[in-house]
Amino acid sequence: LLCVFSLQEVTASSRHYVDRLFDLDPQKVLQGVIDMKNAVIGNNKQKANLIVLGAVPRLLYLLQQETSSTELRTECAVVLGSLAMGTENNVKSLLDCHIIPALLQGLLSPDLKFIEACLRCLRTIFISPVTPEDLLYTDATVISHLMALLSRSRYTQEYICQIFSHCCKGPDHQTILFNHGAVQSIAHLLVSTSYKVRMQALKCFSVLAFENPQVSMTLVNVSVDGELLPQIFVKMLQRDKPIEMQLTSAKCLTSMCRAGAIRTDDPCIVLKTLPCLVRMCSKERLLEERVEGAETLAYLIETDVELQRIASITDHLIAMLADYFKYPSSVSAITDIKRLDHDLKHAHELRQAAFKLYASLGANDEDIRKKIIETENMMDRIVNGLSESSIKVRLAAVRCLHSLSRSVQQLRTSFQDHAVWKPLMKVLQNAPNEILVVASSTLCNLLLEFSPSKEPILESGAIELLCSLTQSENLALRVNGIWALMNMAFQAEQKIKSDILRGLSTEQLFQLLSDSDVNVLMKTLGLLRNLLSTRPHIDHIMSTHGKQIMQAVTLILEGEHNVEVKEQTLCILANIADGTTAKELIMTNDDILQKIKYYMSHSNAKLQLAAMFCISNLIWNEEEGSQERQDKLRDMGIVDILHKLSQSSDPNLCDK
Repeated sequence: LLCVFSLQEVTASSRHYVDRLFDLDPQKVLQGVIDMKNAVIGNNKQKANLIVLGAVPRLLYLLQQETSSTELRTECAVVLGSLAMGTENNVKSLLDCHIIPALLQGLLSPDLKFIEACLRCLRTIFISPVTPEDLLYTDATVISHLMALLSRSRYTQEYICQIFSHCCKGPDHQTILFNHGAVQSIAHLLVSTSYKVRMQALKCFSVLAFENPQVSMTLVNVSVDGELLPQIFVKMLQRDKPIEMQLTSAKCLTSMCRAGAIRTDDPCIVLKTLPCLVRMCSKERLLEERVEGAETLAYLIETDVELQRIASITDHLIAMLADYFKYPSSVSAITDIKRLDHDLKHAHELRQAAFKLYASLGANDEDIRKKIIETENMMDRIVNGLSESSIKVRLAAVRCLHSLSRSVQQLRTSFQDHAVWKPLMKVLQNAPNEILVVASSTLCNLLLEFSPSKEPILESGAIELLCSLTQSENLALRVNGIWALMNMAFQAEQKIKSDILRGLSTEQLFQLLSDSDVNVLMKTLGLLRNLLSTRPHIDHIMSTHGKQIMQAVTLILEGEHNVEVKEQTLCILANIADGTTAKELIMTNDDILQKIKYYMSHSNAKLQLAAMFCISNLIWNEEEGSQERQDKLRDMGIVDILHKLSQSSDPNLCDK
């Protein structure tokens, strides 16, 4: 009862505000809106009540009425903006009342104060995660009108840039803004006297240029007051500038560098951008800054060995990242209880960022990988990361493991000591595709013949798992599945080879050999070649699968394939020719013999050599039946071709 009573009491006082919006005297309505504005500032309960009582449709009606005074319309926009500042539910309610079209319509007014109030409200709504960005792009005229409003005042500049930077998600949005002249319109705002305008303009460029070569290439050549944009960005990187400005300009320069608009060895990257991002990783910085700094740095150095080396020796970065696992809060935040609570809740973001940066650092250089792995408890941290509840952390941990698994040394030592394959196999059970792709790539490396993990992985059901990956719709997964099987079959014992063939099934093998992707085809041929190595294995496999394998070989030699594919296929034939009983499958197949003869006279020397390997394996004198085989090949005219080839200008062909 008490509860109901107090609620009625609150709504009664709120109803009084709403009732005044319906007064017949415009002056009283205006006063009512102003009183409402003062009542809702910082009061979320009051905001919720007014929304429940239907204030929003009435405010929107007054805002759109031609008869309303400009002052009333402006105050309505201010109140709506204040309601939007509350909870996400408030924003949803405003969106349900179609607030966005009403505010966009308001931007056509001649009155600047009213325009600014509408823009401020739009800004608040668009920065909410519940607002779909596409609402900005439904009417093509909106963007060009916003571009035109940029020149009206520092407030229009600040709000419009903020709207753009929040609503620019992905290449389609970037293209729309770019085609509407965003680069030229926003560039001069970077030298505005207002810090807020400069900052919002900078944020705009960081989202416009992200993974966008077209924008990045344009930015390099734009100048403001005789200074090129990269130089302006470098000035904004300096240590005396606010942190968010340093970080955002570093993001702009990073995007431009990754797009190829700035060289990786340019001093503005090596001496300015990279050190600035390393500074952001220090434990003095706030959690968000450390996360963004590490993620941006990971992206900057991801594909460049030299930058990876420089970063690895800047400010003890590798040791500094170890703190990401220990101290979620910055030194300066320790006294702030609210901040500590926030940081504990978001500590997983730090772990994700650290794994990403370690992955980039260790992508190519053996010494860096060694340093990373020798960092305290590193392998344990990765193993823990593989089983975290956050999918982003799991993905980043797998990426990090994949990067480190490129090291022969580490596969033999740390990976073995920590039995990394166990959690990895667990990750591979029903994970989403993006994790599967990286995890299966890592498994490929763990299955190389020198990796001690190979045996236990086989015992834990890997063949079945990998065979199922080869049937995936996802190309990268098909490639990794077959690649891992190829590694597994290399110098393996006969039982493993038989298990692989059984697991794959003949249908699946043919499916893979007719895959439209040349990578899948090459890896499948690589698998066949590894299966058909060492005589007893060749004879055993050809006795059980000979007919199908010969069919597959014929299929490929007749198809439209590149030289590498044909060469790999002829090498498989040469392996079959090396078998004791398997040879007969070639000798009794005139079609295949004619194909070998054809490739001996081919225009490509690689194919000629591969065809001659087949012949030489068929004619060894000391092997049983060699005389009959030689006679048959002589009758086919092979000797004449060999005579001709012995005159070849290619020394390899000549020798063979």
